[in-house]
Amino acid sequence: MFESLSGKLGEVFERLRKRGALTESDVSEALREVRVALLEADVALPVVKTFIDGVKSRAVGQEVLRSVTPGQMVIKIVHDHLVEMLGGAGEGAEISLNAVPPVPVLMVGLQGSGKTTSTAKIALRLQNRDRKKVLMASLDVYRPAAQEQLKILGEQTGIPTLPIVAGQMPVDIARRALQAAKLGGYDVLMLDTAGRLHVDETLMLEVAAVRDAVQPHETLLVADALTGQDAVNVAKSFNERVGVTGIVLTRVDGDGRGGAALSMRAVTGRPIKLIGVGEKTDALESFHPERIAQRILGMGDIVSLVEKAAETIEKEEAERLAARMQKGQFDLEDMAKQLQQLRKMGGMSGVMNLLPGVGKIKQQMANANLDETLLKRQEAIIGSMTRQERQNPKVIHASRKKRIAAGSGTSVQDVNKLLKQHLQMSDMMKRMSKLGQKGFTRSIMAGMGGGFPGMPKM
Repeated sequence: MFESLSGKLGEVFERLRKRGALTESDVSEALREVRVALLEADVALPVVKTFIDGVKSRAVGQEVLRSVTPGQMVIKIVHDHLVEMLGGAGEGAEISLNAVPPVPVLMVGLQGSGKTTSTAKIALRLQNRDRKKVLMASLDVYRPAAQEQLKILGEQTGIPTLPIVAGQMPVDIARRALQAAKLGGYDVLMLDTAGRLHVDETLMLEVAAVRDAVQPHETLLVADALTGQDAVNVAKSFNERVGVTGIVLTRVDGDGRGGAALSMRAVTGRPIKLIGVGEKTDALESFHPERIAQRILGMGDIVSLVEKAAETIEKEEAERLAARMQKGQFDLEDMAKQLQQLRKMGGMSGVMNLLPGVGKIKQQMANANLDETLLKRQEAIIGSMTRQERQNPKVIHASRKKRIAAGSGTSVQDVNKLLKQHLQMSDMMKRMSKLGQKGFTRSIMAGMGGGFPGMPKM
């Protein structure tokens, strides 16, 4: 989502880094470009003005202009102010469950913002990560099949939903849900309210009535990141009329310009607690201001990458593969497992987005048309091989290649490419096993430019 903004800021800061000394006019010119970049990214004008004024007051000081690396100092100041604008340093704000169970969590927002899906995602997160017993209830009696949608999501995720009673109104459903949650010994009650296409009096009155009936501990506004400036206005209206405790930003994986995320915290004073990064029910992440600021400035987000790896990598399998790699063993079955792991972590683009300074590599990937289906095609090729072929690729000759290509729906050329990549990776594993632990690490770093299947070399 922040790709365009990150690219423009990167160009500005690259010019600053190249200069040995900075004058006040150099900093002012750079900040003018930063201002334009933020406005083009749909950041609210008052937020941009406050941000630029705060940065300028610190960036033109003598301690910056006369420092050894003034360009880096200016970038640090911009980073610190970005973090402050997004909510401040430290860990991200999590959903608070510090109340007598069942803890009511009210989901509000406009129609189409992703409330129902976000309700299921949060419920699944609370159940899996926090070991909470969660009940979901849909209060949307207006949108066709809205209650059925939540019921289906509940069945898919294994989260119980309140039985649907035809003709019951939202406030009555909310009261019934709270009673059912108490009787059922639930820890959390997720209430998915109805939305409208725009903010109106009827919507606000209904949400306020539900709020008064259940006294929610958390009222989370679900906002679509793709709606830009309007999302900020929606957040302001809901906060003033209903009282919002936090924001859930959806479709962050889309091509929105990022202004909503940068503006919401500043405009409402309420933290962005969670971000939706995909359609799947587990595609939900905590919002960490410091990490997001680092991503925007092209510094990467290694902490999130490590966390994502820890969540998806199976420890026993990782230890088995590491032991084989240190012995110089790496067959096509091992490669298939690596491809599956890479796909679980969001594919090549998902990993690249979290690595520092990879803008040029990402551009090379785009130019080479290396879409995420490449990983699936490569998995299909390996899946079309016999066990003997996967364990000993040397037996794969012309006739076998034709059979594998036909079975995987690919071409012989695709099969040859994969075999070549496997040979390169296998050779690298053998070199690492001879170099020992230090060489093992050094070779991995050296191979980052071309080690992943299909990735262009640096």
